[in-house]
Formats: sequence, structure tokens, C-alpha cells
Amino acid sequence: MVVADPTGVVVQRNDAAQALLPAARPGARLADAVPRWLSAAHRSIRLPGPRAANEAADESGVPLSGVIAERRFEAHPSVRDDGTVAWWLVDDTDRQLAREALHMERERTAFLAKASSILLSSLNLGRCMDVTAQMAAENLADAALAIAPVRGRRLPVVACLRGGAPSASQEAVDPDEVPGLGEALRGFPPVPSRWIDPSTAPEWMIPEGFGPIGAIVITPLPGHGVPAGALVLLRKEGSGAFTEQEEIFARLFAARSGAAMSAARLYAEQTEITEVLMRELLPPALHQISGVDFAGSYRPSADHERVGGDFYDVHPATVEGEPSLVTLGDVCGKGLEAAVLTGKIRNTLHALLPLADDHQRMLSLLNTALLSSHHTRFATLVLASAVREGNEVLVRLTSAGHPTPVIIRANGTVEVADTHGTLVGALPDVRSSTATVTLAPGESCVLYTDGITEARGGPLGDSQFGEERLKRALAGCVGMPAEGIVEHVQMLASQWLAGRRHDDMAVVAISAPRTHHLSAVNGHTRGRYTA
Repeated sequence: MVVADPTGVVVQRNDAAQALLPAARPGARLADAVPRWLSAAHRSIRLPGPRAANEAADESGVPLSGVIAERRFEAHPSVRDDGTVAWWLVDDTDRQLAREALHMERERTAFLAKASSILLSSLNLGRCMDVTAQMAAENLADAALAIAPVRGRRLPVVACLRGGAPSASQEAVDPDEVPGLGEALRGFPPVPSRWIDPSTAPEWMIPEGFGPIGAIVITPLPGHGVPAGALVLLRKEGSGAFTEQEEIFARLFAARSGAAMSAARLYAEQTEITEVLMRELLPPALHQISGVDFAGSYRPSADHERVGGDFYDVHPATVEGEPSLVTLGDVCGKGLEAAVLTGKIRNTLHALLPLADDHQRMLSLLNTALLSSHHTRFATLVLASAVREGNEVLVRLTSAGHPTPVIIRANGTVEVADTHGTLVGALPDVRSSTATVTLAPGESCVLYTDGITEARGGPLGDSQFGEERLKRALAGCVGMPAEGIVEHVQMLASQWLAGRRHDDMAVVAISAPRTHHLSAVNGHTRGRYTA
């Protein structure tokens, strides 16, 4: 405690004040004996009156505070009746440090939460690297680099200066030439920054316009099972070294960044795999082959899906003049599981193409393959061999438990092919019958899956589209090209559904085009068909 009169002269002090403020002897001027902040506070409160009851020198009611002998004190005034002021000094250093530590911890926690939210909101690897470098530069250092594992012979790097925008590059460098970087990219614990000489930093690691480096931190970006990369923090010369607490905090940030980058990389890899598989599972685009028009259309059961249980393929003959093989089928179920079996059936049928002339043999071998697999699903199938003979197209049709193909004649009548059989993948033996039909120019054969005829909709919403309605619709397709027929059928089915749930739907049309055959020129070239 130090007591001073209204003129600012010390009149009394206790032993604690004598040890803390040795110059504040009785008779000394307060301005010469105590820190400036304390003498200024005394001048503002020295007059007696209503303010005597005020415990603070400022209008906010917060006690004054300042530094004395490298310790922080709060000053609490008490005005006596004789006009003197007793200043009680309370050591607030430890509490202030605790408050500052708590405030810093809250700020860091908020920063980590924000970083996690931003990083995990994107599954794009480039975006995650940009955010990592930019947030690190703004909050942890003067500049930062997010480095991904080596791809081929190049090192993907995103660098960012504080206040700048991230910049990506591919560096043809050896990471092991930088102390601590190679180890970080392999997921080893970080090297303390005091062990890294800033002068050894290569040019590619120093952002343009940064200047001399004063300190470097290199820490791994841990991922899901494998390292996601490394984070490099740079401070300018004269900015001071990284403290141990700052390096620990950098590792906490790196853990979140690494998790996001690892998730983004895993998503990218899975997406790439999915795209490759989807391309293999999607039905092919059909066109005219050897004078026969082919067209197909497929619609999965859900708009967000691309593949399902329906499929079709056209396999051109390896020898000119031989029939092309058309396969259309429907696997029990829908979605990805059905698509997997669909792929197996399509691959098996492709392997059996040398037996394409013998439909029954192909179906028997396919049935055996499905029965011996771990799949418990079955499928219906129709095979069609189509070949141009003059202006007509000869089609052999074999159904294995599948809806019967429909023939559109030039006179507007619609016929049902006389073929039937048992489904494949369910019984030890599969039996079928084959029908042969001839298509005159302008006539078509339509293959379809039950997703068309069993589509529920209509005025009341619960009626099936049905085979009869399909026949009437096809009767109006006389003279249409194959592509127009499949589009018309899918359009009518879609209108009938009116947005309701449905099964996979596939349609294939085989048409004999209205064409003329041109003979070989000079007997040296093969004849062709033209409109």
C-alpha cells in the first residue's frame, strides 16, 4: 500500500510497498517514485467528493493495471477523509497469464473448428491444399506450403503468402534434399524447427517476394492409413523463431488438414474407379452394322443411378455376311448389386461369341456359369441374331424367360415372336425355343424388358402400362427408324409413370432400313448399302 496526498506527495507506505517501490519514500513525489500509469491515476482521483467511493480510476469501473518490476499489478484507490489516497496494489500477473492463455486457447480452438469445417466441406484435393496453405499462412506463419506426396517424378506444391492467394505448381525435385521434408512425406514425426537451418531452404520452397527466411517448420500431414503430405511454415528473417507451443499447434492443424486431404484423395480414387467401371457397365451406343439398323435406350430405376439390372449389347459378326448377335436381359434386382451380375453376364456372353449360331448352347453355358457363382440372383434373356439378306433382314430370336419380342410390320400390324424358354441362373437345365422372322424394308423387331410393361401409372397411378398398350404404341411406329422407335417407347413409358417409381427399362430395336444395295465397283470393292 502507498498513501499520497492530493498534491502527489507520498505520505506513507507499508513494508510490501517498500520492497516493490523503494523510491516511494514518505516525502517523495509520487510522479518520481512510481510508474507513470500509477501517478496518472492518482492525478485523476485526488480530489475528494463522490468519486471517493469509486474503486477504479476510469469511467468503465475496471481497475487500473500496469507493470511494476516485470510483474503486472492492479491498482485499487481508496480516498480517505483527509483527502489522501491509499493505493492498494494487487499482483495480477498469474491471473492475467491464465486469462491470456485461456483466451489464446479459445482462439485456437475456434480456428481449428473453422479449419475443420472449411476443409471437410470439400472433397476436392486441390481445394483442400489451397485452403491448407492459405489458412496456415494467415494464422500460423508469414508463408506456408502444402505439399502432396510425389506423383511420378514431380512434387505437387501449393504455396501462399500471408494476405495473398494460393499458387499451385509441380516441382521436379527430390524431397529428401530438404532436411525433414522427405521424412514428413513418409509420415515420420516432425523434426524440431531449431534443427533446420533456414539457409538450406531451396529456391522452389521460397515464395516469390518473400525475402530471407528466419525460421522453418516442417510437419507431416497424417492421412487415413497413409501420409497425406507435408506442411511447411515459413517466417521472415527477424520475426523470431517458432516456439514449442506454436509447433504443437501447427501439428494439430496439420492433423485436420491431412485428414481432409486424405479423404479428398480417397474420394478421387474411388470416383476414378467408379467411372471406369461405369463405362464398362453402361450399355453401348448402337448404330447400323452390315446393313442392319440397331438402336437402344436404357433408363435406370433411379435418376441418381447410372447402371442397374437391365442390359443390352450388339456384337458385330467377325466375318462379313455373318449374323450380328444382339443380347438384351434383365437381372433380378436393381442398383449396384444387380449391375455387378449384369457385368458378369455380359462378359460371359462375350466369351461365348464363337457359339453365337447356337443360342441354346450359349444359354446352357451361361446358366452353368451363373449356378456355379456366389450370386443367388437369376436373369431373363433374349438373344437375337440378325443378318442382311438382300433388302430383308433375317432375325433368329430365342427367349430365356424374357418378355417376347414384338415385330412391327410395314402394313401396321404388330406380331409377337413365337419364342419362349426358362430363365437362366435358377434351374440346373435351361430350355428354350427359337423363332425366325424376316423383316422387310421398313419393318422392325423390338426387344424390351418388363420395366416397360410393368410401369405403373396412368390416370389413377396404379395401372400397368401392359403389353397391349405397348403393341398399340408400336403400331403407330410404322416406318420409323430404329432410333425413333426406342425413343418413342421410352417417352410413352415416362409419360405413363409421371415421375413415379419404376424398375429399370431397356428397349432395343432391330430394323431393316429402306435401302438399296450397291454392287461392287469394277468388281474390286465390297458392295455396300445406302439410302
